[in-house]
Amino acid sequence: MKSYIKHAVGGLNKSLLCTAVVTALVAGHSTNSYAGATFKIDDTKWVSVGLGLRSSFQATESAAGATGNQWSNNFALDNARLYFAGQIHKYLKLEFNTDCQTCGSGGEVRILDAIGKIEYNAYANLWVGRMLVPGERREMNGPFYSGIYQTFGAGTPFEPADYNLTIQNNGTSAGSYGRDDGATVWGAAFSDRFQYAFGFFRGLRGGANSSDNPTFSQKLSYNFWEVEKNPGYYTSGTYYGKGGDILTVSVNNQYQSQGAGSKVTPGNFRGTGVDVLMEKILPNKAVLTLEGDYKNYGISGGNYHAIQNSTPPGVANFNMFAGQAYDVSGMYMFPQKIGIGLIQPYLRYVNVNPIGSSNRNSYQTGINYVIDGHNAVISLNYLYGDLNTKGLNYTSTATGDKVSSLLLGFQWQI
Repeated sequence: MKSYIKHAVGGLNKSLLCTAVVTALVAGHSTNSYAGATFKIDDTKWVSVGLGLRSSFQATESAAGATGNQWSNNFALDNARLYFAGQIHKYLKLEFNTDCQTCGSGGEVRILDAIGKIEYNAYANLWVGRMLVPGERREMNGPFYSGIYQTFGAGTPFEPADYNLTIQNNGTSAGSYGRDDGATVWGAAFSDRFQYAFGFFRGLRGGANSSDNPTFSQKLSYNFWEVEKNPGYYTSGTYYGKGGDILTVSVNNQYQSQGAGSKVTPGNFRGTGVDVLMEKILPNKAVLTLEGDYKNYGISGGNYHAIQNSTPPGVANFNMFAGQAYDVSGMYMFPQKIGIGLIQPYLRYVNVNPIGSSNRNSYQTGINYVIDGHNAVISLNYLYGDLNTKGLNYTSTATGDKVSSLLLGFQWQI
């Protein structure tokens, strides 16, 4: 989903194109401007189609005090995405993607991205609609372009737009899957080494945000070695050595007045972060990847203790995380192919320090079997810690046992 792969079908007439697109819809396929097949209409118009699937099996150790040494066993459909994109003019494009946002309870196909794009030159472009809110690299990678399978479930706290699976107007949602409704201006300068994205979005809907204040977001990046090549302001957690030697440092910030809490106890939300990606092709052709991010989130203008601990029953509360957190990982991909893929072991450590609540962390080790970059990966990993057992509970009484879990994940994409 991160490189414009266009298998243009020469001479394809409009009737055949319509048939192909309708067939894709009925069959559950979709278009995607970053992967799959592209159908050329004329010299400027094209439509692309693609799909992505992530599915896993996870076994988790029972918490302390449970009867016997029991493990849960769960199969999950984590993502089922349909990608649609097209170009209607040299400077005008569109993107429409869907996902199974309630896969665990039957599955409903819902809008993920719906973006109208004015892409004029490298310096300044405008996207409008529903899209990723500019933020930390992990959010811009998304699940399909991160190096670790459960990059979110075992990572640092969510940003506001990723805090709820569905968009709601009841004071409990500021977007969905890292997306929100709004606009982003993005571009690059200095031979594309300096990259920026500035956006404004709806943010928290209802609840504490009684004045309907927007969210403002910014992301600035500088590429010291090779320039990362991604559509728009998207990123990747690894390029498996295909992007050359990478060293990129980014800073990001989000702010919304009345962006946290409830009508009774509103607060202003600020989320600031720094992230670094280094990927080096070693003399023996192995690939070393190091990634890290640091977050500093704050809630001001309100009683933070009341936001986290004292909201009256029945009152919608958007009790965002406030505090510090960091996430560091290292990956090493051996150059020798084993069967049809490459072996990539990795280590990861995550530490979360909420204000007024107990600390939590996780230790992770795993192996990726990389068959075709981000398009075909099998992952096996082990996770230990209390990050998931404490979850999004940032109250002063939050508790959770340190438990172990094993995950086998499959990712396919075209």
